[in-house]
Amino acid sequence: MTRSSLPSGDRTVPWRTLPYLVLAASLLGLILSLFFAVSFGAKELTNASVWQAVTAYDPALPAHQIIRELRLPRVLGAALLGAAYAVAGALMQGVTRNPLADPGILGINSGAMLAVALSFAFFPNLPYAGMIALAFGGAVCSTLIIYLLASSVPGGLTPLRLTVAGSVVAALLGSLCEGIAIYYELSQDLAFWYAGGAAGVKWMHLKLLLPVILAALLFTVPLARSVSLLSLGEETASGLGIRTGRVRVLAMATAVLLAGASVSAVGPVGFVGLVVPHMARKLIGGDYRLILPLSALLGALLLVLADLAARTVNPPRELALGVMVAMIGVPFFLYLARQERSGL
Repeated sequence: MTRSSLPSGDRTVPWRTLPYLVLAASLLGLILSLFFAVSFGAKELTNASVWQAVTAYDPALPAHQIIRELRLPRVLGAALLGAAYAVAGALMQGVTRNPLADPGILGINSGAMLAVALSFAFFPNLPYAGMIALAFGGAVCSTLIIYLLASSVPGGLTPLRLTVAGSVVAALLGSLCEGIAIYYELSQDLAFWYAGGAAGVKWMHLKLLLPVILAALLFTVPLARSVSLLSLGEETASGLGIRTGRVRVLAMATAVLLAGASVSAVGPVGFVGLVVPHMARKLIGGDYRLILPLSALLGALLLVLADLAARTVNPPRELALGVMVAMIGVPFFLYLARQERSGL
């Protein structure tokens, strides 16, 4: 099989068309998952009620209030933040050439978590926009610390050292978060947020998150080709005229922004940025011009379905969103770690 097409006698889909069919199927799957996530929950609602709540909202009807004020912002938030986490992971894996790269595994989420914990302790009345800014600042600081640690040892920065440094920093910052929660008696307030959940996402949050995350996602479009070349190796990318340092800084800054904004809204949901980019590469190959949009769609789909499962497995109680995602992510991480070890 060549990249151009399958053999002429075969009636299957040409290779060049397949990625776009995968993108279209993923988009359709996301739309269907959004509909089911809004329709199903602890309280059963008819399809007619869902449609009327969207097109002809009546605040006097309890069913319309449930859909418009609770489920819609929650479901749309899960989709938006799932896309952000997945694209952040894809960018990090591309520029670091580390298949284990993920905002959670590399410790970036921990920096944002610490910043949010500090805001709960010292600025309890901080506006949500300020919390997003603090989360981003915390993610930036943890990223800089991780890079300094990984590159300060003899031999320079390598994917393995980056992973180890990220794990060390994540453990340290996680311990600081727990200490702050205990000292300032915030354990109960932070417990569910640490586990991850989209239940607290409201329309006012989406109004702030949507332009930030959408701008960051759009910024990845002109970066995609350079990230593809950088993922092949720094020497190859430099030989093709790519300014590798500039591309790496821009891609990592975008990933940090996406991860920081996501942590401020749904907490440190791990493994989305690890699992989804690998799924995208398996489906459509190594071109980041296709990997990034497919990662956004699959990440949104994964988090919407995980959130739906979290609130329907044992109604009316909810499971933590992070637990549902970890059920997929942990076995996948162990599989990747074993593959990396066997390849050494």
